[in-house]
Amino acid sequence: MWLKILKLGVRNLMLHKLRSLLTMLGTILGVGSVIAMLAIGEGSKQHAVEQIRKLGAANVIIRSVKPEDFDESTSSGNSGQRISRVLEYGLKHLDFERLTAAIPNIVEAVPIALVRKNAQFNRHRIPNARILGTTPAYLRVKNLEVRRGRFITDSDLYKTSNVAVLGAGAARRLFGFEDPISKSLLLGPGAYRVVGVLDTQDPGGATPAAIGLQNFNNDIYIPMTAAQRRFGELQMIVRSGSEEYERNQLSEITLSVENEKHVSATASMARSLLQRSHPEGNDFEIQVPLELLQQAEREKRIWNLVLGSIAGISLLVGGIGIMNIMLATVTERTREIGIRRALGAKRRDIVSQFLVETMVLSTFGGLLGIVVGIAIPTVVSMTSQIETTISVFAISVAFGISVMVGIVFGVYPARRAAILDPIEALRHE
Repeated sequence: MWLKILKLGVRNLMLHKLRSLLTMLGTILGVGSVIAMLAIGEGSKQHAVEQIRKLGAANVIIRSVKPEDFDESTSSGNSGQRISRVLEYGLKHLDFERLTAAIPNIVEAVPIALVRKNAQFNRHRIPNARILGTTPAYLRVKNLEVRRGRFITDSDLYKTSNVAVLGAGAARRLFGFEDPISKSLLLGPGAYRVVGVLDTQDPGGATPAAIGLQNFNNDIYIPMTAAQRRFGELQMIVRSGSEEYERNQLSEITLSVENEKHVSATASMARSLLQRSHPEGNDFEIQVPLELLQQAEREKRIWNLVLGSIAGISLLVGGIGIMNIMLATVTERTREIGIRRALGAKRRDIVSQFLVETMVLSTFGGLLGIVVGIAIPTVVSMTSQIETTISVFAISVAFGISVMVGIVFGVYPARRAAILDPIEALRHE
């Protein structure tokens, strides 16, 4: 019985191929837009979440910040002469010692000293390269991997060795296709022997930069002791008509705790301890990647809901189009309905006939919409750098909604056809 109704419904729709196709177009575009928009939104947000996760969900990152309200009245010198001043700010080695001694649950603590110097090998040069003085634990805390050679060791720290580890981008810019291992390069005025090259990291783009994740590929790493002894803490910055000196012992301190549950408490304790030695609290900031991760996941859910709602409007429009066409079909086939009723068809048979036709329209429209929804993100990924993630859940929801929309918007035309009086229907011209 149902097979016959299905064949009859398909045959009736094929009598008006163009009209049926245009009716399905709303469902096709609706399903396709839902899948495509969710795939693009999910891909971009997932990329941001992964970048935040690289900072370490169990880490607390404390960074030095240059105060914006530096008082130039403290500068020395006369008008018309070169002005010299020293700005001292940020984290100190004493802060690092206090944090590691007072805060429990710390698995590893990594101090980082940033130095800006020119890096050079033969004719290749990186001006103002990011040179980071750090410890062996940096590799584990930052989730980096060594591609060739090794990272900084405790022996390097103890001996104050002039050794360097290059990020993949820095190695490529300085050495090209040469093997940099055991070669010497200049960092400022001093020569350093390359002992390792890190694996290529995801460059990230704008989103990670907004959350404070630097491009590890361009960094150069040296032992903390070498950075202190070779470069010191005082750096000179020359601007037009003035010389500025900045004293910043540590640019960053990363604390890794044993359990993610203790991250917020550790951050609060670190803030309280640092405010004792930094009463104004304007020369450091604390970043908790776990909180950023939770916020990004909340934003991702909201973003997906908004995109899904916008795309769902297309499905609603497609459902209205199906109902409109089916109402017109009921009017066209009033005499046919009267003949079927006169031959003994019951109201439920008429309802079934028209519901099957609407379900055929919405089902085929949904299947074609799935094809469109998968094709659009694929083309976007191939033609741009935007990452997309096609979700089986999104496909299932979009297709299910399209079928449900067809049923809901097909009930009224089907009931209207079923309640027609057979005698009045037979008189219809």
